Amino acid sequence: MSPTASPPRRRRFRWVRAIFKLMGAFVVLSLLLVLIYRFVPPPVTLTMLMDPNGITKDWTSLDEIDPNMARAAIAGEDSRFCSHHGFDAVAIAQALRHNASGGRIRGGSTISQQTAKNVFLFQGGGFIRKGFEAWFTVLIEAIWGKRRIMEVYLNVAETGIGTYGVQAGAMRYFHHGAAKLTRAEAARIAAVLPLPKKRAAITPRGFTRRYGNSIAARIGVVQREGLDSCVR
Repeated sequence: MSPTASPPRRRRFRWVRAIFKLMGAFVVLSLLLVLIYRFVPPPVTLTMLMDPNGITKDWTSLDEIDPNMARAAIAGEDSRFCSHHGFDAVAIAQALRHNASGGRIRGGSTISQQTAKNVFLFQGGGFIRKGFEAWFTVLIEAIWGKRRIMEVYLNVAETGIGTYGVQAGAMRYFHHGAAKLTRAEAARIAAVLPLPKKRAAITPRGFTRRYGNSIAARIGVVQREGLDSCVR
């Protein structure tokens, strides 16, 4: 073997070793964060830090949030939340077919995926962010469980301009806490979740009003069919 071939190989080996070290460090750090947030409320998210409108939030345990809010989230965002393992293949396929036909873009993300993105990542980012999102989704499904995922989701989701979580949203829109949400109020907040900077739960109009009414009607279905059984 030529002596001049050895240094390039050593350099390549160092690069490979450095990459594996970075991957190992990321795995350990991500596992540690997920384990901590299993018991401790996430203090802040990147989305919050990047919000020029400031941050209004008030962490509230799931036991202190009216059950209709979780049902509304399931009805509006992820009807198979209690039965999938983080990814809803049916919803993804439906979204792909819908988007291919044109019109309003529809996402196929589950509540678990949205929670992983909101807590650990950032908005946008394309396929690279989606890859990290999938990793964190697997972790929180395995370590947190459905009830904790819903609790975190309802506390970090953006519910209005500079407003995060359903407690802050309830105070903003209805001037009372999330423990006293009516079915209609919970449905209105759920209708805001996909586009919180462009929709409002007070005197909603057009699509937001129709969507809120549809969610309110589906809350009863979620309850009767036990689609919220994993968070009760």
